[in-house]
Amino acid sequence: MTELKLHIGHPGLTLLHRAGLAGLWMTLKQIEQEIPPEKRPGSLTWELTPRQVQLFWQGNDFEVIDWLLKESFQLNNGLIALRGIDSKSMRKDSQVIIHQGILGTFLQHNRTRKILGEQTESLEIDENYPPIIIKYKALESYVHQEFAKNLCDKDGNWLRQPISIAGWLNPGAVVRHNAFPSDTSFEESPEMAFILLYAPVSSFYYILRSRLKDQKAQYALVVPEITDMEVYAGYRQDPRLRYASYRDLHAAGLGDAGLKFLTYQEVAESSRGFKVTRCQVLTLGSVPWSSQQKSRTDLFTVEAKYHACKNYQICKAVLPDRVILKTKAEEGSFIATSFAREMIAENLARDHPWYAGFSDWVNSNERFQQLCYERRGLSEMVMRADMDDRERWFVQTCHEAIRFTYGRLYKKAQDRGEQTNFDRENIRIRTGLARCKNAESFREFITNFWAKAGIIPTLQEHWDDLMDLVMDPKEWRKARDLALLALASYKGKERQEETQDEPDENGTDLIAPAELEED
Repeated sequence: MTELKLHIGHPGLTLLHRAGLAGLWMTLKQIEQEIPPEKRPGSLTWELTPRQVQLFWQGNDFEVIDWLLKESFQLNNGLIALRGIDSKSMRKDSQVIIHQGILGTFLQHNRTRKILGEQTESLEIDENYPPIIIKYKALESYVHQEFAKNLCDKDGNWLRQPISIAGWLNPGAVVRHNAFPSDTSFEESPEMAFILLYAPVSSFYYILRSRLKDQKAQYALVVPEITDMEVYAGYRQDPRLRYASYRDLHAAGLGDAGLKFLTYQEVAESSRGFKVTRCQVLTLGSVPWSSQQKSRTDLFTVEAKYHACKNYQICKAVLPDRVILKTKAEEGSFIATSFAREMIAENLARDHPWYAGFSDWVNSNERFQQLCYERRGLSEMVMRADMDDRERWFVQTCHEAIRFTYGRLYKKAQDRGEQTNFDRENIRIRTGLARCKNAESFREFITNFWAKAGIIPTLQEHWDDLMDLVMDPKEWRKARDLALLALASYKGKERQEETQDEPDENGTDLIAPAELEED
């Protein structure tokens, strides 16, 4: 009898290996419910504990492993069907995202799959918009289904020596020099390679639409940190993950993808902790120095911390993705991700203040207009997110200064019988902030701005606290970010519904109109 014993605490396992072992655990659990032992080759059976998988079988190793892989990795009308999550029973849009996500990460190379042709699906997302039209490559087969021959010798016996690992099996583990593949390739034991096959089962996938980074990657791969396979299996099969819609499966960036995955459960109480405490989010694509193979183009580890996850839940609620009608109605709709949420999520994922770096990221009028499009959500963040009182007072002070400044401009324009050009003043303030390159220049700008606005109630009430923030040479970048946040989130006392052009399909606003109230 052959025995294969795999423990999640093995010191040689990476996050991806442990995800693969959890994927194997989930797959065996599903097969256990559907196929009785007498119908399995070689009397294949197993024992599953929260941290260990043990397989037992008799006879030819190849026949058993080949059967198991073919049962684990199937196809459903050309779509990849993963037995471990019973993906055939999921919503059609979830099946398509898993299929496209695996093709966009693990199986990017043409040699890893056989394509039948292109299929088109029409997905209903919102009753107020036409359906979203998506296209995907239907498959005839893919490499996971035939991998048993790589794990066994020509006589069908389990291999005893290491085997070379291709990039599709361990994304980013590529041959360093094509001229010397035997000396620079990655190798794994057959047992570790077998585990890696199942990593796609427990991983998660998002369509990626980033505006901060000009990247060609279309999908983000989320690899969870798993310490208890039974607990994780319950999390992965949670209805909020299992029945997530096409709209839910978009992310604005790596931080957004990681935090969205970690917070599908309600934000945990500090005493309970999170079921999944950490994950890695990565993208893959071609790089200039190695265009012939797929490499990791970005990688980030996101940790579930109560404060960050709580603020992210607020951010996700007030800055949601939007369903947008394409230029031609017959072409359907598309999902536009939130630019503001991308910046906020990147900060929260790095344990920074949620508004940090706004001044550096919003470095053009185009980006500022994109940010202003979401001023209502930003205003909600200022009111609801966890912030230091001094920081909220600073934003409130700037809001009052902006209101008084625009009120004065409006009065002057009325006296001259002209229309108020708030856009010009908006740009003047933003460019003035952009020119602040040190503590002294920022201090000069903000004090002049407040002085010209007149008497500001919040500034008078919290003078000492706000002056400490302005005068501290170590805090000027924070104060500059808060000032830009105030400018982008200002919406006046009683703003009426704004009429604005929607973003284009790439997420860029075609026209960002003036959004400043005439006080």
